[in-house]
Amino acid sequence: MMKKNGKRLLTAGLLLALAVSLTACGGNNAAADAGARPVRIATKPMTEQYILGEMLGLLIEQAGYEVEITKGVGGGTSNIHPAMESGSFDLYPEYTSSGWVMVLDHPAGEIADDEMFAQLRKEYQEKFDMDWLGLYGFNNTYTVAVRGDTAKQYNLQNTSDLAAAAGSLTFGGNPDYIERADGFGALCDTYGLQFQNVMDIDIGLKYQALAGGEIDVTNAYTTDAQLANPETDLVTLADDKHLQVNYYCSTVVRRQALEEFPGLEEALMQMDGLLSEKEMASLNYQVEVEGVDEQKAARDFLIGKGLLEG
Repeated sequence: MMKKNGKRLLTAGLLLALAVSLTACGGNNAAADAGARPVRIATKPMTEQYILGEMLGLLIEQAGYEVEITKGVGGGTSNIHPAMESGSFDLYPEYTSSGWVMVLDHPAGEIADDEMFAQLRKEYQEKFDMDWLGLYGFNNTYTVAVRGDTAKQYNLQNTSDLAAAAGSLTFGGNPDYIERADGFGALCDTYGLQFQNVMDIDIGLKYQALAGGEIDVTNAYTTDAQLANPETDLVTLADDKHLQVNYYCSTVVRRQALEEFPGLEEALMQMDGLLSEKEMASLNYQVEVEGVDEQKAARDFLIGKGLLEG
């Protein structure tokens, strides 16, 4: 049974902008004791996070606990992490490089991914009494997308393949990507790209421009909903020179919550290795484009993976 929860949280002196708050009540016995509180989940204001929050909630409910999900916390990591420290939230989906740079204040790309995850766990445990549990499997980072016909015409598989073709192609990207130091300029410098034309295009229109032939190349995120659109033939190019830092998703959880809710760790670890970039993009497409409710999309996916009963 789902019910709305319009409560706003004031944490670390910051008003958390709550886009949606929602409480889900589980029906199993583990949370039936008098005075039992819900497991409190936070998500950032993006479709992907809403879906992941629902997945976490469903798995925790199955373990027998009531769940409260606060959706769309404004400021994302900047506001969720202080709220985690204060105990307002118990867990949330987070990305490795976001924690590494925004919370721990380390330089991006400082160490290899496997070393980063181990170090994240170590520092979060020591500094915040929190842990990172399981890598979901997908990496939501920058990529370069082209139409399928363009990829075929110029034999494009890796981003470095663009160097020979860029002089005949038009790049279109959202203005913040084109302007930021680690965006378009870094892409061109790293791969030696000189495009025939460069166009500023609103983020909401660039896939339409790409499909319509206005542009030939654009920047994307690896789990963008439109990459799963069956009506568009798009190809993403491998970052063969490893320009982009990686944003693997995982669950950050307060260790006190793990002690308070027996079986919570096991429930959360069911997310380990669960999702590929293609699967995450497909789920984002279902919700953003097809209008599927995020909880239904999450539930159906978990049922398909054999983690929930139909």
